[in-house]
Parts: sequence; structure tokens; C-alpha cells
Amino acid sequence: MSGHGFHVHGPHDHEVEHVVHHGGDDFTSRLAVLTAILSTVGAIFGYMSGHSQNAALLYKNEAAIQKTAASNQWNYYQAKSNKQNLAELSITLTHGDARDKYLQEVERYKKEKADIKAEAEKLEASAKEADAHSTQEMHVHERWALATTLIQIAIALSAITLLTRKRWLLAGVFGASGLGLAAGVMGYLHF
Repeated sequence: MSGHGFHVHGPHDHEVEHVVHHGGDDFTSRLAVLTAILSTVGAIFGYMSGHSQNAALLYKNEAAIQKTAASNQWNYYQAKSNKQNLAELSITLTHGDARDKYLQEVERYKKEKADIKAEAEKLEASAKEADAHSTQEMHVHERWALATTLIQIAIALSAITLLTRKRWLLAGVFGASGLGLAAGVMGYLHF
């Protein structure tokens, strides 16, 4: 509404307003209520779609963080391997106490590398798990998005049915609604 009293209404709004102010037949009233219910269900499905998409992005971000941490651990492992190689070389170049010192270092590096490797593999497993969760959430998001789209189609068909008064279009309204609800249930059940 503008400041000059000019109103812009869509055809569906006009039909609903007409029913409220002037009464209407049962067909129009029921279809208006169905449209309002479908709008509510569509809003819930839209919310759930956004929620699952955000969850997928968070899991993907977690996977990236874990992959980076694993990469850092593997770099650390490689640095310890380089030090171990230098200690092994020193064993062949030295004698006596110096040689014993390098033998101990080689053993220490082997133990440190085993711990580092275990941590890197644990981080890689966490990254794979987060990736799997992300993939699952994106699948669920697609279900919610499909459900939302089908409900929106049902709402549009409902408006067309109200405007044209072609009762055969109700088959499309109920069909799109049913498919949308089925897709919503699949999203809810994580199928």
C-alpha cells in the first residue's frame, strides 16, 4: 500500500479477500484453507532445507579442518623421518659414545614417528567421517528442497484452481501436495 491509498493485490489475494468480506462457496473456502496449510508446510520445509544445507557446510568445514591437521601431522612425521635418516647416517660416520647417542636418537625418532602416524591416521579418519556426514546432510537437503518446490507448485495450482474454478486442477494440487509431503517425510527420515 502506498501513501496515497493505492493497493496492489495479486489475484489470489483478491479472491481470499472476497471470500472473507462477502462470503463464498464451500469450494473457495476450503481451497483457501488448503492453500494456507500448504503455505505453512512449505515454510517449514524451506526452513528444514536451509538447516540441513547449513549442517552439510559445517561438516564439510570440519572435514577440511581435520584434513589440514592430518596434513600437518604428516609433515611433522616427514621431518622426524629426515632427522632419523640423519641420525642413521651419523651412526655410520661415528664411533664410541657418539655412535651410541645416535643409536638412541634413531630409536626415539621411531617411537615419535609411530605416535605421530597414529595421530595423523586418526585425523584422516575424522575427516572422512565429517565428509560422510556432509554428504548425508546434502542428500537430506535435496529432499527438503524438493519437498518445498512441490508444495510451492501445489500452492500455485491452488491459486490457478481458485481463479479458473476448474475443479479438475485439484488433482494437480493434491498430487503435488502428496509428492511434496512424501519428499518431506523422506527428508525427515534421512532417506
